Amino acid sequence: MTINASDVKRLRDETDAPMMECKNALVEAGGDFEKAKLILREKGQAAATKRAGRDTSEGIAMFVADPGKQVAAGIVLECETDFVAKNEMFIALAEAVAKNFLSHPPAADPADTPMDGSTVGQKVQDAVAVIRENIVLKQAVRIDEGKPVAIYNHHDKKKASAVVLEGAASNLKDAGFQVAIQVVAFPPAALRKEDLSQELLDEEYRTQVQRAINEGKSPEIAEKMAAGRVQKEFVQSSVLLEQPFYLDPKKTVAQYLAEEGKVGGGPIELAAYIYLAVGM
Repeated sequence: MTINASDVKRLRDETDAPMMECKNALVEAGGDFEKAKLILREKGQAAATKRAGRDTSEGIAMFVADPGKQVAAGIVLECETDFVAKNEMFIALAEAVAKNFLSHPPAADPADTPMDGSTVGQKVQDAVAVIRENIVLKQAVRIDEGKPVAIYNHHDKKKASAVVLEGAASNLKDAGFQVAIQVVAFPPAALRKEDLSQELLDEEYRTQVQRAINEGKSPEIAEKMAAGRVQKEFVQSSVLLEQPFYLDPKKTVAQYLAEEGKVGGGPIELAAYIYLAVGM
């Protein structure tokens, strides 16, 4: 059977499958264009199944926002290699999936979320068929609290953050953006001290007791040193509002926001933050 080059090109344009696979699918389908598309999709699903067990340690973490609606969505889309993470098709897929979650809240399984007449999972499988690597949607979040949201995507595309804000300061979003950078630069464990679990504090205390003993201190002195270190070192590094502000480490994030609130003529409060990263 003779297959027209124009049909092969059309199938390639509509499916992004390799040219030879498009030609083979048309031959297998007896020239039936729609059947050839179905054949390619079935083969793509089979390819996705074969690759499903492969490790994914590269990819993209990103947030997108709709400022007018005070809604943001974030994803972590992982792949096997850095080469694919920088592939234009993979980047476009990540952006499309993230933007889709702006209007479609993630389902219980985010892969089941509707997307352009299909599902997010199907879009990912279609990409696997073309890119030939395992691709996994590791995280999907949507922020819709009716409050201003500031987002930050790091230049390496592997880390991203969003902060939810409260207050009436004119510079609310600008200050929020700086705090979003802070979250990526120094990923915190909690927003406030009271948000730290007692289990986490107890674990850190035990670690610091052992550290002091290893330094030659007696158990009694070690316990006192551990209590101070937990408060001074661990809390300051782990709690976002207690962290030294990245642009001026002499002040905490809380102090920075208080100062910016005075500049902006109103309070600036952090209601929440989300940190996303490839490989977490």
